[in-house]
Amino acid sequence: MLIWLLIVPILACLLIGLLSAPGRITALVSAGITLVLGLCAIIVGMLPDFDTECLTTFCGIPLQFTTATPLCSSMLLLTVVVTFAALLGMHAPSKRAERSWSISTLLISAGATGAFLSDNIIAFYAFHELALIPTFVMIGYYGRGERRTIAWRTTIYLGLASMVLLAGLIMLCMGMGTTSVAQMHALAMVYGKMPGTPATMGIISGLLLVGFGTLVSLFPFHSWAAPAYASAPTPIAMMHAGVLKKFGLYGLFTFAWALGPACRFLFGGWNDVLLVLLLGNVLWVGCVTIAQTRLDKMLGNSSVMHMGYLFLAFAAYVASSGSNYLALQGANMLMLAHGLSIAMLFLLAGQIEYRTNTLELCAMSGLARKVPTLGFLFGLAGMASIGLPLLANFAGEFSIFLSCFIGWAPGTTLDCGLGCCFLDSISSLLGGLGPVQLCVVFALWGLVISAIYMLRAIRRVFAGEIAPCCEKVPRLSCTEVLSASLLGALLLLFGIAPFLII
Repeated sequence: MLIWLLIVPILACLLIGLLSAPGRITALVSAGITLVLGLCAIIVGMLPDFDTECLTTFCGIPLQFTTATPLCSSMLLLTVVVTFAALLGMHAPSKRAERSWSISTLLISAGATGAFLSDNIIAFYAFHELALIPTFVMIGYYGRGERRTIAWRTTIYLGLASMVLLAGLIMLCMGMGTTSVAQMHALAMVYGKMPGTPATMGIISGLLLVGFGTLVSLFPFHSWAAPAYASAPTPIAMMHAGVLKKFGLYGLFTFAWALGPACRFLFGGWNDVLLVLLLGNVLWVGCVTIAQTRLDKMLGNSSVMHMGYLFLAFAAYVASSGSNYLALQGANMLMLAHGLSIAMLFLLAGQIEYRTNTLELCAMSGLARKVPTLGFLFGLAGMASIGLPLLANFAGEFSIFLSCFIGWAPGTTLDCGLGCCFLDSISSLLGGLGPVQLCVVFALWGLVISAIYMLRAIRRVFAGEIAPCCEKVPRLSCTEVLSASLLGALLLLFGIAPFLII
């Protein structure tokens, strides 16, 4: 079942590219098949036990379900759902572009699926590199604005980040001194064989954080992300911002989870630095988002901003030596929720541009009077992005904030690893707040910033008098409503019943 999640989209790409099969129809059929297979795999993976006498075989090798990380199922669900929605709501400018967009979306989906399902570290890295290639090509050929410049900048940033990450992975594997470390779940078993010098640990963890952090757009390695998402065609922006961007955080949490208590020994030395950088995502990029005048650039910066909360969960998890499971659960929920909400917002932004030929906030108004369904769906996704209760983002963010105070009591200080950081000295002035708890106090202001830019955008685009560009816009088609409603329904479902994921 799992291998077909990779084979089906690749076969569809070959049919479209080599045999000139209808682009969107072939891609949709492929995405529908992978959606069904992915849901079946997740349901089977939830079964409490497996009969070892009923194992299936592949090329004579007995197979049994294993889990590399608790985040695997939710990331697989995110990938197959966003892929189907992106292809269902796609509006390509030409038949040639339709085929290119379809192939690129399927390749990104296959690469992300392979990365999330891989227990092998090298395969995990290679699948992600496969998914990056279509992103560069699509921005360069079909992007908005200065697409060539943006494509090259994105290529340079992510190419260098991939090389840094590969260096960190190689050092990690070589330091363990065994081939079994190629399996993520084997990290804890062989961790004791690694030379435990602080310098070695600092270099390896620094390379991993810079490599993964750049891929996730951690401040200050974030400047490539917002222009790339704003310039990319709608399906590519949905796949990269909604799905592929989670690769870096997925990798960090997977390594931390596999190492167990040893995760603090590897990553703890950089935890205080990470807390400062993630505040750059939440506060600095948040203020940059408020200043945007185009809807696509606002959404791109918004996506970068919300990565700060996920890094906060990682810092809390590492600070607890891997015992803070609520931080892992909250990150799991927020990665899924953010992927669904930002993909839905980019999808609806594409529908707006298709109807009005603009994404300038000052040029649009009154769109909800002409297309009320579009206004409702955008409002739903916008409220989820803000963190409104009963929507999935709220469950993830609330769990993360709560997890940062597990084990803390007034008058106690929980350090993050360095023990001598500037944050530790400030914490003594604030009733014993540790660096993680102190970071939460500042990060909470990101919720206010999110409300400012999102509510302003909703008011300017959908409220007020009808602007000239909005006077003769057509209503949403059935496929457009279905594609956005699928994402919105999951945001509502997991917001009301977060236990389905947590």
